[in-house]
Amino acid sequence: MPLKTNNLKFTIKSKTLHALAFILLATFATSAQEIIDETAQEQVKDTTNTGGALKVDGVAAVVGDYIVLDSDIDKMILQLKAQGASIQGVSRCQLFGKLLEDKLYAHHAIQDSIVISDAEIRSYVDQQVQQFLQQTNGNMDELLKFYKKEDEVSFREEMFEINKSNKLASEMQKKIIEDIEVTPEEVRQFFNKIPKEERPRFGTELKVAQIIVEPKVSEEEKQRVIDRLKEFKREIEEDGKSFRSRAAFYSADPGSKKSGGKLPPMNRAKPRMVKEFRDVAFSLQEGEISEPFATDYGYHIIYLEKIRGQEYDVSHILLVPEISDEEILEAKEKIEKIRAEITNGDYTFAEAAKEFSDEKETKYQGGQLINPQTQDYNFELTRMDPELYGQLQGLENNTISEVLTDSDRQGNIKFKLITVTDRIDEHDADYARDYLKIKQLALNEKQFDAIGKWQNEKILDTYIKISESHRDCDFSSNWLKK
Repeated sequence: MPLKTNNLKFTIKSKTLHALAFILLATFATSAQEIIDETAQEQVKDTTNTGGALKVDGVAAVVGDYIVLDSDIDKMILQLKAQGASIQGVSRCQLFGKLLEDKLYAHHAIQDSIVISDAEIRSYVDQQVQQFLQQTNGNMDELLKFYKKEDEVSFREEMFEINKSNKLASEMQKKIIEDIEVTPEEVRQFFNKIPKEERPRFGTELKVAQIIVEPKVSEEEKQRVIDRLKEFKREIEEDGKSFRSRAAFYSADPGSKKSGGKLPPMNRAKPRMVKEFRDVAFSLQEGEISEPFATDYGYHIIYLEKIRGQEYDVSHILLVPEISDEEILEAKEKIEKIRAEITNGDYTFAEAAKEFSDEKETKYQGGQLINPQTQDYNFELTRMDPELYGQLQGLENNTISEVLTDSDRQGNIKFKLITVTDRIDEHDADYARDYLKIKQLALNEKQFDAIGKWQNEKILDTYIKISESHRDCDFSSNWLKK
């Protein structure tokens, strides 16, 4: 939960770069660095020009099996700017320190046999390149010029190496803290050690409930979509038609249709897709196409291209049933009737949600929304989703909104009633009322401690050299070995 605080020295440490979205956890420690004599400094040639090595890029540091070049700091700044991150107030030394941390984590991730899927990294690079191209109106030449790269292949390879190193670092950090938990007694001790005048201050919070009514798709329309998918399957299996072309022309999934329905590799150990999709994908044999099946997104068929250990290469075609104007009108009239019955006292809002709401995730809790960041029912007003905030503006406690028009994942229309069930004004942290948020802060500190201890030990155990030109940096971690 985001928070307001006068001085949270007990809970937040070394978080300067968090705003850049580059650090999973802050790290901290003290010690010294080993210096590479400038005259003996290793140098790496930049051979991007086919005519030979025109530029010599100095080695800023060596961390285990990894080298950090002077130019890597500039590349990091470019990437941050391309992603829209602000680096105001962040020094080159801090960025350099972040690179050292990433290489330390990546080095030990390999030592600990953490495996990263190259296919997954390349898929992510594809997404990044598409995002970056939006900033240059699709002009690849301008993008290459911005990144100072000669061609797209070298640009993609550089992005691949950066992302693979970052992914290794992230997985290593997760492994360090994956088993860390806090007991209620540790939470109590954490809270009690914070001086009263330094306790966090939480902003105004709301508890929100909603009722959703979705237009019902007719059985005839569902069957039409299923029959269409069955026909695609028959054409591919019997007539030799291309799955890729069918997906590119007809799939309703904008994220995969450009690649012929191909999805990032699915991993049995780290499932990401919805359960219905996973169950079907993992039941197929190589080269098999599934029968049509439904998820909340619509109806699919899946083509399992290859199984590589725990990883499955899959493609899919998604079709979404169409909703008629009559079905939309029927849903609107239904929710208007629900609102009238609540207003007349025939139902409470919670009773009506349980009885009539089409949203499975909330209806059995009386429509109560769960904050995805905190996993509790409280939403801090200043950190609330702007759309939700706009719908709640001016709504008093336990009053019901007018019928609101919303849309589902496919952009189909749905109708909503919303209410504020409780309001907690801005306040200093209270142990009983704010226990879950305090528990998260206590867990954060314990994780920071574990990261700090791990980093101190590994820096001492790892071959590290820092160039003389960077020895004046005021590192927050013990890169100086004395």
